[in-house]
Amino acid sequence: MTIDSRPEARPEPPRPQSALGTAAARNLATTTKSAPQMQEISARWLLRMLPWVETRGGVYRVNRRLTYTVGDGRVDFIQDGARVRVIPRELGELALLRGFDDDGVLAALAGRCEQRDVRAGETLAVRGEPADRLYLIAHGRISQTSVGGYGDELALDVLGDGDRFGDHALLDEDARWEHTAIAETSGTLLTLSRADFASVLSSAPALREHVERFRQLPRQRQNHRGEAEIAMSAGHHGEHPLPGAFADYEAEPREYELSAAQTVLRVHTRVGDLYNGPMNQTKEQLRLTIEALRERQEYELVNNREFGLLHNADFKQRIQPRSGPPTPDDMDELLCRRRGSKFYLAHPRTIAAIGREFNARGLRPGNVEIGGERVQAWRGVPILPCDKIPITEEKTSSILIMRTGEDDQGVIGLHQTGLPDEYEPGLSVRFMGVDERAMTSYLVSTYYSAAILVPDAVGVLENVQIARWPR
Repeated sequence: MTIDSRPEARPEPPRPQSALGTAAARNLATTTKSAPQMQEISARWLLRMLPWVETRGGVYRVNRRLTYTVGDGRVDFIQDGARVRVIPRELGELALLRGFDDDGVLAALAGRCEQRDVRAGETLAVRGEPADRLYLIAHGRISQTSVGGYGDELALDVLGDGDRFGDHALLDEDARWEHTAIAETSGTLLTLSRADFASVLSSAPALREHVERFRQLPRQRQNHRGEAEIAMSAGHHGEHPLPGAFADYEAEPREYELSAAQTVLRVHTRVGDLYNGPMNQTKEQLRLTIEALRERQEYELVNNREFGLLHNADFKQRIQPRSGPPTPDDMDELLCRRRGSKFYLAHPRTIAAIGREFNARGLRPGNVEIGGERVQAWRGVPILPCDKIPITEEKTSSILIMRTGEDDQGVIGLHQTGLPDEYEPGLSVRFMGVDERAMTSYLVSTYYSAAILVPDAVGVLENVQIARWPR
């Protein structure tokens, strides 16, 4: 065992400070500060891409050619545990019940609807076989297929919650299924048989009169868009009598009123008097408030039930993805239903799902330049991000596509400029005074809306699965 006989080392005494320390020096220094930052600010592509139309009087009226409405809306249901019931008034979405308002008869029809729970892969209808009932889809996905000219199977459509098929079977005893319907997922349907409908019809004179008027609707006078046809003659020879024609208009066109987003900004006079340098406190408070208002404005343009694009897109322009995630086939289906599409609009996570599906197929979306920025595109149509499009708990979302502008009969933004105390176009900041607490108040207001000029200006790919990774 070795013993260390060296003397123990002693700590050195602290050296006296020879210069001013940095901590003390900072008390005399001027700091460099950033302007107030805000995470909520997004690109707001929708506000940037919409053409904004001046709306005097606060109302924009959309005049269209007369269209015969045949009840192409969706049906809503009530869920009571495992039991599902159709709301009687929602049966008015059926073509033959459009405008019929006898609640007692509608309730009787709703009571005749039978619930049917289906499993994935179950066949509900076979092409060419007799059709004897109406199917209302409360929950689930139903694919419709047919046979092509060369004997191959054709995928016609995918139906989802609120859709239906078999309307023609209620009145036509010789009706046959025009397609094969197969449940892609498990779900719940309600069915109304022709016999049950006939039973209610026989005991309801008002319903019989309504159905008879429906049978006499002038369907032959509609074009393929459902508009009142303009009579004309073509390819004739000699002194052929020409038909008289006129373009009929809707008697009650839709009117869009400007919506408001407002808040009261309060700044204490002491803050403005004592702490206004190097940055103007009121100006910075106002900048952040306006950013928040613009974010809310874009949210409302997407989600508002009165004028938001998601809720006001025509039901004929809503489609379901073939397999769940957004494939190139789904994007093409959305694109081909309208002319002159300007851009897709999707949540950033949905755009990521689009990229995964394209990569799985060995495809790469292109790029286009908009306002000096490079963005993804498909078939030359930009795919723009919008985090205001909701994502459900099931991790599904929607993809919108739209045509814009008055000249193209597309989607337009509505606003009014020249407001009193206007700070930005369509946004005013109005001084409200100083109260007894020395609080300065400013009313910040912006007025806006959006109008869809013709139904095919907007399309929606609904229930897009964004949480599935391809293998």
